Amino acid sequence: MIIHVRATMNRYDIVFMGNMCTATIVRFEGPTFIERGGPAFFGPLAASCLAKKMAVVTKMSNSEDPLMVPLKAAGVDLYLQPGETSEIRCVHHSANVDERQMFMTKRSGYFHVEDLPPIEPCLIHLGGLSDHEFSMEFIKSLKARGFRLSADMQSFIWHVDEQTREIQPEDIPEKREILRMLDFVKLDVSEAKALTGTDDVQKQAELLENMGSTETVITSSYGPLARSKGKNYFAKFTNKTVLGRAGRGDTFSGAYLARRLDHSIEDSLGFAAALTSIKIESAGPFNGSLEDVLERMLETSRP
Repeated sequence: MIIHVRATMNRYDIVFMGNMCTATIVRFEGPTFIERGGPAFFGPLAASCLAKKMAVVTKMSNSEDPLMVPLKAAGVDLYLQPGETSEIRCVHHSANVDERQMFMTKRSGYFHVEDLPPIEPCLIHLGGLSDHEFSMEFIKSLKARGFRLSADMQSFIWHVDEQTREIQPEDIPEKREILRMLDFVKLDVSEAKALTGTDDVQKQAELLENMGSTETVITSSYGPLARSKGKNYFAKFTNKTVLGRAGRGDTFSGAYLARRLDHSIEDSLGFAAALTSIKIESAGPFNGSLEDVLERMLETSRP
């Protein structure tokens, strides 16, 4: 049963779907800390500075959870379902924040078509924490209803070992079918390697396009690379610290998609890289302004 927290119109620019989670971050240097959120939290908060009409469809154990406060304050409409809040443990064994060992100790489960609120077709971003959130049947149903689809590929290739609970990105036989149904595809370099077999990010993007991806973005600690219609684009991350590494990809996705609604790939990539750089410098979601992001873009473009 859907609990509609805030009565609103049913037209949106972007709807973010995914489970909320509590993540225990074990740093290579420095104290362990707790980061709460998930794709359906970091994404819309990153996008909120662009004043788009947005909604979140998620599962949580408590509809009055403090995580809902910043989303409501940002004007995001909430469609909450009762369910377990997922739990993740992230261990960094080196100073390289892209090298991390992930464990999922609790997960919320799949979304179903009947979980979708009564909304008109729009762009839906599928941001899952593992391959137990969005089934092929669910994706096909959204496509058949006229929705444009974006997805973080971790939603399909993050597999959880049932004994150790470790998360590992794994290749999947359905990758071509999934890629062809998506308007936007987001991955990080390790996930792209699982699907393509190469470490070369430009080759990864090319191979994913050959598999059927229309617009691909691959993130790394250096920055995001985008590819569409045979052309590559790159933007640098400019963060000075990495305290806020958790949520980097979700933040990037929200910023990129919101900007991409009415801007070019190149501009959207630069915008999302700047916003994400600001977020990475501190724990928690992005809480800056549009002016902060535009200023960071200007700083990056200066010789």
